[in-house]
Amino acid sequence: MSEWTRSSREKRVVPPHSQTSRLAATGPSQAFRLVLKQVDGLHTKQSEEGKVSEHQLRVSLFDSEHQHFFGRTWKSESHQARESNQHTTVPFNEVIYFHTPLCLSSVVAVVELVSLSARTDISQNAVGAGFGLLHLFSRRPDSGPPHGEGRLSLFYGTPRALLHPTLRDPLQMNAVLSVMEGTQLLYSLQPHPALRPVMHLLPPNILVSGHDLLPGVVPPTDSTADALRRPRLLPEFSCMLESVCVSLAPSMEVFEADLLQMLNCDRHNTNLGMEVRPVVVQERRLHVGIHNGWGWVERPQVLVLEQRAPGAKGSSDLRQTSTDTLSPSTGSVLMLRGSVELKMMRHPAFSVVFQLEYVFSIPLVGDGKITSAAVQRAVFMQCLRWCVWSPFSDPEGPSESVCLQLQGGALPNPSEVMVYTAHTLQTDAERSVIKFKFSSAVEGAASSVTFKRVPLETHQPKKLQTPSQDESRLELEASPLRTTRGPALSLSQLAATSRYPTMSHTVGSSWQQQLPALLAPSPMASAHQLSHVEHPAAGSIAHLEVSAMEREEMRDEKEDECNLRELTFTPVHAPVITLGTHAPGSSRASSRGSLAHLFSSRFPEIRDGLGQVAEVLDPSEPVHFDPQKEEADPLQANTLILQFLAFTRVPQAGVHTDWPSSVHFTFQLYRFPPVTTQCLKLLEPEPKPRPDYPCVLSLINKDGTLSSGCPGLQLQYRVDPSFLKPGERVWFLRYLALHSLQIDVWDSDSLLLIGSAAVELKHMLRQGRSAVQVSHELEVITTDYLQDTSLVSEHAGRHGAIPAISVYTTVKGRLHVRLGNMGGAVQKGLSSSPLLPPSRSHIVQPSQAPASFRGGSLSSNMVLNLNAQNTKRAQRLPESDGELAGLLQSRRREVGGVLLQGQSETEEVRQRKIDRMAAVRQREENATPTMQEKSSSMRRKEDRAQHSQDLRLIEAYRERCKAEGITNMLTKAITTNHTLYATLGTAEFFEFVLKNPFNVPQTVTIECDDPELSVLVKAEEWRYFKDLTKTSTPMEAEMFHLKDNSSTPQVYLRPKESVHIPLKYQTFLSGHVLPSQDTGGLKSSKSPQFAHKQKSNTVLAKSIKVFFRAEDGQPLALCQVNVEPTPHVVDQTFRFYHPELTFLKKAIRLPPAADSPPDGSVRLQVRCSDPGVICHAAITAPGEPQDVYLKVPGAASPQVKKFFITVFTDPWMASPAQTWQVYVHYLQRMDVVCVCGTLSWHSLILRGTQAIRKVKCYTSHPLELQVDPKEVFALPALGLQDIRLGVRALRSGNSFRYLNVVDMDTRQLVAAWLLCTSCKQPLISRAFEIQVPVGGGRGSNKKINFTNPYPSSRGFRLYSDHPDLLQFKEEHFQIKGGESYSIGLRFAPSQSPGTEEILIFINDLEDKNEETYCVKVVYR
Repeated sequence: MSEWTRSSREKRVVPPHSQTSRLAATGPSQAFRLVLKQVDGLHTKQSEEGKVSEHQLRVSLFDSEHQHFFGRTWKSESHQARESNQHTTVPFNEVIYFHTPLCLSSVVAVVELVSLSARTDISQNAVGAGFGLLHLFSRRPDSGPPHGEGRLSLFYGTPRALLHPTLRDPLQMNAVLSVMEGTQLLYSLQPHPALRPVMHLLPPNILVSGHDLLPGVVPPTDSTADALRRPRLLPEFSCMLESVCVSLAPSMEVFEADLLQMLNCDRHNTNLGMEVRPVVVQERRLHVGIHNGWGWVERPQVLVLEQRAPGAKGSSDLRQTSTDTLSPSTGSVLMLRGSVELKMMRHPAFSVVFQLEYVFSIPLVGDGKITSAAVQRAVFMQCLRWCVWSPFSDPEGPSESVCLQLQGGALPNPSEVMVYTAHTLQTDAERSVIKFKFSSAVEGAASSVTFKRVPLETHQPKKLQTPSQDESRLELEASPLRTTRGPALSLSQLAATSRYPTMSHTVGSSWQQQLPALLAPSPMASAHQLSHVEHPAAGSIAHLEVSAMEREEMRDEKEDECNLRELTFTPVHAPVITLGTHAPGSSRASSRGSLAHLFSSRFPEIRDGLGQVAEVLDPSEPVHFDPQKEEADPLQANTLILQFLAFTRVPQAGVHTDWPSSVHFTFQLYRFPPVTTQCLKLLEPEPKPRPDYPCVLSLINKDGTLSSGCPGLQLQYRVDPSFLKPGERVWFLRYLALHSLQIDVWDSDSLLLIGSAAVELKHMLRQGRSAVQVSHELEVITTDYLQDTSLVSEHAGRHGAIPAISVYTTVKGRLHVRLGNMGGAVQKGLSSSPLLPPSRSHIVQPSQAPASFRGGSLSSNMVLNLNAQNTKRAQRLPESDGELAGLLQSRRREVGGVLLQGQSETEEVRQRKIDRMAAVRQREENATPTMQEKSSSMRRKEDRAQHSQDLRLIEAYRERCKAEGITNMLTKAITTNHTLYATLGTAEFFEFVLKNPFNVPQTVTIECDDPELSVLVKAEEWRYFKDLTKTSTPMEAEMFHLKDNSSTPQVYLRPKESVHIPLKYQTFLSGHVLPSQDTGGLKSSKSPQFAHKQKSNTVLAKSIKVFFRAEDGQPLALCQVNVEPTPHVVDQTFRFYHPELTFLKKAIRLPPAADSPPDGSVRLQVRCSDPGVICHAAITAPGEPQDVYLKVPGAASPQVKKFFITVFTDPWMASPAQTWQVYVHYLQRMDVVCVCGTLSWHSLILRGTQAIRKVKCYTSHPLELQVDPKEVFALPALGLQDIRLGVRALRSGNSFRYLNVVDMDTRQLVAAWLLCTSCKQPLISRAFEIQVPVGGGRGSNKKINFTNPYPSSRGFRLYSDHPDLLQFKEEHFQIKGGESYSIGLRFAPSQSPGTEEILIFINDLEDKNEETYCVKVVYR
């Protein structure tokens, strides 16, 4: 018996109830780990006392809703009971693994306790001792997966009682069943995500133990013998089945004739007296899949077989000879065109299962006069034969040529279907067989290895091969990996539904396999030029080049590493063009006429402090940066000015000539907060001489009117010593000299990104001048993704050779900006401002002799000027503790029901004085006291009683807080404060001088409550930071010892010895990403500068305490590090557009470092500010580009995820070489398939929000996309709105379009769609060729005749895929039936020679394409 046969017989399961399966069909399967620990309190009978009893646990899955057991019962090993005090404990400690998609509250696990006793023979007698119901899922739909430990009460009886009709209701269970008092099962149930990689090898609803050997899983190697706790897969490799041939006995013609005769006879017998139409064979299929004895490893492939004669061309290479035995008679055979690719693992149970299936059809209607293709047919399928082949059951390995016997009849088969049995007996010579050639390839080496069978005797007769037979030896033969797949199913699949989802095995539409997340332009003018790479495996662009880095990784991979699954497809990289400050060809300047029009618009002038116009610089001239001039400049303050003057439109395909009508900009300068400007209107020039004249920008007021002030938009940024930290001025000047400012340009109406521009800031360096200004004309650039359908059709027959989507850099417009810098004097005394941070010192010295009070006034200013840590001004307890003040009754005064706490002391003094004045007047008058005076006397008595109570409360509070207050004062005496000005990704290094004050040696433990502050325990890292900060202090190697192999360092100090402790603070979390931790350590700053910083994208402000504890646990010293946030500089901004709720997988490519050492030791290291984003840098060979990989989780549309990436080139990540800002815009995806020139309509569903909104739909290409409704409409709250989308693409290929729904009142984005259009080229009915002269400014006029083929009058419309090159005399015309019409064509002139093909679409009035003409234009 083979391994597969044994496993398939033992692992047969009972399927779940059909209704339960339908309820849970949409949910994923969840994996669990159930630990059955022990049974406590088991009562033993008196007759069994003193005997050694053994018990066993059995677990089954049960559907309480339908009273149905399913799956397979799991049995544990037998365990002996332990008796103590009339109670018995049975330890089991058994672990069960399973996964199920039936995550319903009605699905429970039935645990049965069985008592085992020995019989007279070898067998054992099992008696049920009790059972319990373990609820796997909660009835609450919002509750998570089950987890945790618990105790399960047991009932008397056996689980068969659950099938009783009275127990259908779970509430009646306790009323019917008897609980075993004191007997409980201790268990633990936890989700087990580690089982997910092997879930395809383990069928659902099967309970297995960790010691069960699952085919495809590496056996356990540790002492626990648990292979499923952390399962590892066997290596996976590809194998090919070629020349597949099926021969039916006695012949295919006789076999099918007998089969059809039996089917027709059966239909005659069941439909007596009715007209019965004959059954015909419509299609012959072969199901091929991998089965491991437990279940299908992957769903079988469905392949179409073709009928061929044995001697026909292309038939099987395994032709029968005269010496063949067990072969059918000569006749037609069934052939498979192409080959079949399967994924195998080297295990005896892994087998290939073949299943022959016929598709039959029955005509429903018809009178015999119409063709068979027009008759409606009923289709059904039937399995006829099947077989199993285990290629690795033989130790010598599989053979190359395989011949297997097909079997039928009522035998258990993997698909659990009924199989046809022939009514005639067949001899051994008349058996149905399947033949094929088998080859396997192993990946990961320089060349794949194919196992090929070499016969020992060339003239030996062939025999029927079984899985256990092999008369051959193995020979290793190197061959390339073949990736040919089998053919796809025919159209008959649309009429019948197979048991398995149909799978296409040819390369289909590449558009369905790819979805590149759109990369918005990211200009950059620094030293590093970036490229962007897609992951084809993640549903993105497919490329043609193979990454050399990933080939090396696969080559170096060890064969014994089984925890990673080998993939047949290697990710490839095709860099996207990276935009610099000026792309090639962007140096074009506007004409003098356009510049005269532009600067006659009264833009605000840039003047210096004396009112003189700033010096105008030429942007094309180089800038010579002299740091000494900047240092000697008396004007140390800089006022940076940005002026947005005008925007020049560039004609675009698919949009109107007046697009855009209004714009706004987003950018971030230096470390100032990000800016989103106001909306600006593009003013049309009057009169409009040329379409490329610049449109002056004008501010739009909140009411929609234009501003009456100066045109354009001006922004100012002041940078002076009050803004800069000490020593930061050099870095600021370096930023201006080396960096560029990236500006994103947005369409204010549609909120769509137009493009990005980058401008160099080096011309803003004044170099000793009072003020400078420079004007730039920047190209606004974006990136488009297109794919030619002709390339797709050429590569449609080759697997893995999908053509790359071309990436085009498109100029969307030109932005006119003016930059300026005005110098200013610094006010006297500003350097001593308290807003400035102290000097940056990398050595922190603790206070040697804290200052004490030397007498004088104890005013607040005096105490602050002392700066003494052991000096504290006495205060009343209610003033220093708000909690105590709230408990004191005498401090409460209610006025009009409002509790006053601010001026309570003043009110008390005033009331006391009034009472004294009233008492004096009463004594002088010697009169009897009035009612008011009596009331005042009573109030004074109550106040004295309250004062006495408050004094007692204060005394108790003082005694309780005395120890804490003394401890705090002593702690302050040993506390040293150090302030750090932290920036994202930058490491702040300092050394703390630690001294041992004792006369005995101490081993000091260094503890810190924040992981971002660490001790540099490595001598190499310490030396690197000392050299970087030029800190000349003593240093020791192997100075620290890690306590108990943890991350807590310890240092040994001799008596009265001082050492330098190196500390480093570094954070990668920005202010917009808050970690899930307690925020009690966050502190606020009273500095207005701090408050300004905290609002921008900065790190978090907090206080960190570092304790230096002696051997007795008491602190020797305490360093309190106060982290003050500082905004960081953004070098590059990336914007990605991606479908919602899907992972974005990107790779950003950096070019090879020009200054890398010869050994190529420079390695990129990256960190991300969002903990949920995975990023890493791959190791590449020296001189090759380096890639930074990103994996970003998805979000719902129209959310935008923002995070930062820091790139390091130094080994210890001291300071980031680049900081990138990444925006991911999530959109709803819609796939659109259309034909060029034809208008097709599609439907979108827009969901309403919590409130009613006035919205409008905008598209990125209004001339190609039509929206209904196209005007403003009301979106009902929580309602659904149907939006009709009309698509008329003019160019074939795959492209991306965008649809935004904008709230017209708040200008917010309500919804966004990513439209993935796949446009097919129509059939071309006529072709023409024309020659147009180059130059001269004159085009060419031509005419083409068109005849109306209809007998009636029709109207037609004309479109062109190149409207910039071809224009029509009339875009629509009416023509009578049968008449001709001359279409007037106007070809635009060209300045360069070349050839262009232009399509002319002739559509009807409903925009359906009637004719398509192709005109080849040759420019000479």
